[in-house]
Amino acid sequence: MTGDGYSLSGVSKLLGLSRSIVTGLIDAGFVAPSRGRKNEYRFTFRDLVMLRAARGLSEAGLSSVRILRSLRRLKEQLPEDRPLIGLRIEAVGDAVVVSESGSQWQPHDGQLVLGFTIAANAGQVSFIDTTAPVGPEAVPSASEFFARGVLLEETSKSEACAAYRTAIESDATYCAAYNNLGRLLHENGDLAQAEATYRQGIARCPAEGVLRFNLGVLLEDADRRLEAATAYREALKSSPDMADAHYNLALLCEAAGLHREAVRHLSAFRKHSQ
Repeated sequence: MTGDGYSLSGVSKLLGLSRSIVTGLIDAGFVAPSRGRKNEYRFTFRDLVMLRAARGLSEAGLSSVRILRSLRRLKEQLPEDRPLIGLRIEAVGDAVVVSESGSQWQPHDGQLVLGFTIAANAGQVSFIDTTAPVGPEAVPSASEFFARGVLLEETSKSEACAAYRTAIESDATYCAAYNNLGRLLHENGDLAQAEATYRQGIARCPAEGVLRFNLGVLLEDADRRLEAATAYREALKSSPDMADAHYNLALLCEAAGLHREAVRHLSAFRKHSQ
């Protein structure tokens, strides 16, 4: 950790979460980290609490719908200046018991409990969900289906894909769902479906540079270099500071004999990756 928070790599190591899971949880709305001087993510201690909560609740078997709503509600209820020390919340059977300063109380029926403790300085902190019960009439939102996909990636990629597809059905402009679904299909070797997913996402999210970058990576893997270069150029139109797109395009330009363009993109890569 630095004076202005935790880095993405630091959070991944501390919590044992992959970078893709952390960024997926950001897209799902679990946390909203700030940006540093180089536009990198900077996480607060509270962000770490939320991310660890997501992981702990998922491992405890709670649905991603409840997890997302619980943590969003929790974040709204905790003032920024509230110390995260001395509060402990536990599940006793189906009941929730809150302990603080030697006293205990039970919240309303149906409230959730975060099943882990985080040490902070000389004290401990655990958190409660004060959301009303999620009844059968509650229809999960696209972001909740997306959150389900993120949390399922480590255990069942096929179920994660299904969750991302449902998120897209719920909101056809949910860019992050296209990105994650395309990435999983690509990793599984289904290049045709991955390409179709990216192109569908680009059609519905025309300003999303990451979709075009991911399409470029896929096209490179399919040995379609000219098309890949076009995809990277289009990505840079939307996101001119995307260092990886500059780097990949520089290599393709060099291989194609476009030395001047290669130098330009390599220079841009060095500028934006610093």
